[in-house]
Amino acid sequence: MAEPESAEPPPIQVSNLSEAGIWVRLQQAEASYVVLLRHAIAPGTGDPANFRLGDCTTQRNLSETGRQQAIRIGAAFRSRDIVVSRVLSSQWCRCLETADLLDLAPVEPFAPINSFFQDRAMEAAQTSRLRQFLAENADDPGVIVMVTHQVNITAISDIVPRSGESVVFQVGPGNQLELLGRLSEPSG
Repeated sequence: MAEPESAEPPPIQVSNLSEAGIWVRLQQAEASYVVLLRHAIAPGTGDPANFRLGDCTTQRNLSETGRQQAIRIGAAFRSRDIVVSRVLSSQWCRCLETADLLDLAPVEPFAPINSFFQDRAMEAAQTSRLRQFLAENADDPGVIVMVTHQVNITAISDIVPRSGESVVFQVGPGNQLELLGRLSEPSG
């Protein structure tokens, strides 16, 4: 008998590989890997009260340090010959700019990884949509980079990443996620 749609997803397995081990897995790309990258440095917390999606003048944006950080992150992937099949981004300007500066693949805005910092009631639904997306891509070997926010990454991984830090998953059959570990911001 099939499980009902509302069944809890399987628990996440945790591997805690070294950074070197994670980079090797991403280079080999023999399975489906998802890199959840917290946007680069954007000073402040949350967004101003007058925040409007699509209007960068109402949002926290990357600093020059953040822009340089995003460029270094992209260079770290390229220097290791990691082929990124897709780059998906939250629709927040700081995420879109980070994704663009990575220069790894065309950037696709992806609403399920938009921030829910100011609307925590959205956490369960958005995290569920993210897991559904991951499950739908489990059979496609390769690397997908998703540029998102601390709250989104923490909701699925229980890790609080710093700006420019990544949490890497291997996606398996049956919506099974294996948390491989973290990739620190490359030093500049």
